[in-house]
Amino acid sequence: MTAPLESSGARPRATAEQLDEAYRQGTRATVAALAVSALLAVVKITAGFAGNSFALVADGVESILDLLSSVLVWGGLRLSSTPQTPEFPYGRGKAEPVAAMVVAIILLGAALGIAYGAVHSIVTPHTAPAAFTLVVLVLVVVTKELTFRFLSSRGTDVGSQAMMADAWHHRSDALTSVAAFMGISLALLMGEGWEAADDWAALVACCVIAWNGAMLLRDALREVMDAAAPEEVCERIRRIAADVPDVHGIDELRVRRSGLVYLVDIHVEVDEGLTVRRGHEIGHDVKDELIASELPILDVLVHIEPPRPTPEARPPG
Repeated sequence: MTAPLESSGARPRATAEQLDEAYRQGTRATVAALAVSALLAVVKITAGFAGNSFALVADGVESILDLLSSVLVWGGLRLSSTPQTPEFPYGRGKAEPVAAMVVAIILLGAALGIAYGAVHSIVTPHTAPAAFTLVVLVLVVVTKELTFRFLSSRGTDVGSQAMMADAWHHRSDALTSVAAFMGISLALLMGEGWEAADDWAALVACCVIAWNGAMLLRDALREVMDAAAPEEVCERIRRIAADVPDVHGIDELRVRRSGLVYLVDIHVEVDEGLTVRRGHEIGHDVKDELIASELPILDVLVHIEPPRPTPEARPPG
């Protein structure tokens, strides 16, 4: 017997409240990141042109891309937190990994664009950067690393793939700034003939940015394609369901992530002599217990199955 069950009582409302709180936390963190990126973009581009540093100008462009990615993350969080509707019975959770995919693609595009500019600057003779750009870069690196840690912590708290992608975008920006600092320092210390050192440093940083973008894109694609949830999550779901009275075992379990929440499809084994009504009640109990758990589970589809026959009970032949 298979039955899509509606959870009784007020328990599903807790999940909606959790989603709303996660959205609020994510929004506050994303808005803060937007303000930081806007300020740093102005500072880096201005200092880069004034100090004759292509790496710093490229860093400023990266910060502008951070602005765009933060807006996309906010939009993804906003959509993924909206309630289920007849048109979207499973919610709009996929908007969140889609936003992460777009952010990852922006990272890859930024890496290519900065690499092109760095190569062009390497083959074009120019003067060494100004020394004051080093002070700007130190402030940038510290600010960006703090922003990464802030967003990464909030993204982990709310379970947002897009926020984690945005956090790594900021760390990639910090890595670019570190590379630019090293390159400018080398150019200033070594003197004539080393003017392109900061351009080579920016080129190396592009490889790091591209690697981060590729990894983030891979993780977002896995979620969009409904990859299995982590085994520890599945094991917790099995334990919760198995502890429900009259559940003899778990036959099958499929769990997929949809934005900030999980959708569960579970087959539970019960006594084959039970009435249909009692089997349905057990299914309700399983769903209620899972939704009431600490796991961010939005919905559960429970299948009632008879116990699997033991090897001794199987007919010969």
